[in-house]
Amino acid sequence: MLYFEKSQPTPECLAIEKQKANGDYKCGGVLNRLKEDFKNKCYICEKLEPSSINVEHFRPHKENKDLKFSWENLFWSCSHCNNTKLANFDNILDCTNINDSVEERLKYSLKPFPREQIVIEALDDEESTLMTKALVEKVFNGATKLKTIESANIRDEILKEILEFQNYLFEYFDPTYDEEDKEFILRKIKGHLSQCSNFTSFKRWIIRENAALFKEFGQYC
Repeated sequence: MLYFEKSQPTPECLAIEKQKANGDYKCGGVLNRLKEDFKNKCYICEKLEPSSINVEHFRPHKENKDLKFSWENLFWSCSHCNNTKLANFDNILDCTNINDSVEERLKYSLKPFPREQIVIEALDDEESTLMTKALVEKVFNGATKLKTIESANIRDEILKEILEFQNYLFEYFDPTYDEEDKEFILRKIKGHLSQCSNFTSFKRWIIRENAALFKEFGQYC
């Protein structure tokens, strides 16, 4: 999970829609603002350009109009993650709150053998961290038969991304490449580590875990 800054001010249409009997919180420029704020990524699984998009209520509104039409409570997610989270995880880390330090509180890794397995490690024992860990594990490993299949498809995509990223890391340190080649490879590595990349947290933790890699690329995390 990455930090994303929500744009301000609050879209004016939300206050208008809130007064209606059947108001729509997906009004005006809300969709475009959320898409841009979250880099068109699901904030939970970090899949870029999800084919099925939901405007999710970060805190379940349960017909509370203040929460239902709160700009701070509207997040960009894929249907897989939204349907996994539902109203069951109401105390998770807020990736739009810089004080929650989401990137320093969960460690992400993928173990490819003997089978693809996502390992999420909580780096503190705060309730919000532990609940976020439980949600992310459920997203990547599945809970029902259908969600298990969806999760396996996501893990396959993560593995492909990591293999491509690691290949660029190997090439960067290959002594047979000249400076022009290395500059091109560095741009690719920086792209993989950016907010706009698929499954960024997994790649940033590859860098953070290795002292030599962190010395070279830590500034891009």
